[in-house]
Amino acid sequence: MNFEHTEERRMLADSLNRYIAEQYDFETRNRIAASEQGFSSEQLEKFAELGVIGALLREEDGGFGGGGFDVAVVFEALGRGLVLEPLLGSAVLAAEAISFAGNAEQKAVLEEIAAGATIVAFAHDEPKTHYELARVQTTARPEGEAWVLDGVKAVVQAGESANVFVVSARTAGAIDAEEGISLFLVPKDAPGVLVRGTPTMDGGRVANVSFKNVQLTGAALLGEEGQGYATLERAVGRGILALCAEAVGAMEAAKAATLDYLRTRKQFGVPIGSFQALQHRMADLLLEIEQARSTVINAAAALELDRITRERALSAAKMSIGRIGTLVAEECIQLHGGIGMTWELPMAHFAKRLVMIDHQLGDEDHHLERYIALGRALGSDSSTEAAAA
Repeated sequence: MNFEHTEERRMLADSLNRYIAEQYDFETRNRIAASEQGFSSEQLEKFAELGVIGALLREEDGGFGGGGFDVAVVFEALGRGLVLEPLLGSAVLAAEAISFAGNAEQKAVLEEIAAGATIVAFAHDEPKTHYELARVQTTARPEGEAWVLDGVKAVVQAGESANVFVVSARTAGAIDAEEGISLFLVPKDAPGVLVRGTPTMDGGRVANVSFKNVQLTGAALLGEEGQGYATLERAVGRGILALCAEAVGAMEAAKAATLDYLRTRKQFGVPIGSFQALQHRMADLLLEIEQARSTVINAAAALELDRITRERALSAAKMSIGRIGTLVAEECIQLHGGIGMTWELPMAHFAKRLVMIDHQLGDEDHHLERYIALGRALGSDSSTEAAAA
């Protein structure tokens, strides 16, 4: 299999990396992080003009990419710059759910997402769910041809700035059953929707969103009633790939900054990078980062394969990123010494972002358990086929 990027992807990566280096420097990023909105609408429009959002969407959805490697290329560049704009929640998670399950009328919003004119927030996580995708306590009950929505969603990216929410709700079944989950498109200004924002430790803002007796028309249902789990799994899988690629970009930037520091910081009249003990630690770190990159490549290649192969590759990547990201954060901080913890240096911000990525869409432990469970399911399917043969 050829893992080399196409000419179009290389050009996109070059232009995006150049734009971030020139127009999204660390000081600019810090000003955006401290803003009331938590991201820059102007920067979001610039990314749309550069084709960054379009690269995340398929051609039939108003984009020109949408493949696993398109997602990886974009988010690796975003990770290098610690970009705060809500591309993950809107152009990846919510957009994939709408693309996979939406009808023609619902999919019209995808072109607005690609243009940077609309933000659609993905509201699925709930308090005390501990990453379990099927555990949905928010409910939607039918009233004639309409629906009434009640529940709470937590840590919704750009929830304060979103125009629309993609909301998961239980319409049947037990609280942790895969069957019986439905998805809805909920306008932010619908009566009964309450949004409470809060800053995050790694920059930007998220929101808790509560729905109290929210009245929805039948047209709000996204996909088939009770069949939303498969859509959630596809959308979250795409988000996992994006996060893993973002982490690789952040690791590369942290590595480059650390190498530069080791070459310039002197002790006893020589650069500390000449000390063999530090060289060994840095060499180990480089190998770990390459391992992380390999898992992202494998996940990107598996994104359109059968379910178990795809989900195992994604969980393997997220599990590896969790471990390696924490290692890179710790080692780069330690190799910088005390200055690595200062607010003015980007290193502490890369470290915080890498730690936070581990906790988004399932941490290392969660994905290790999931990888094992999927392996058992794969073995069970193979045994069944062998017995039938």
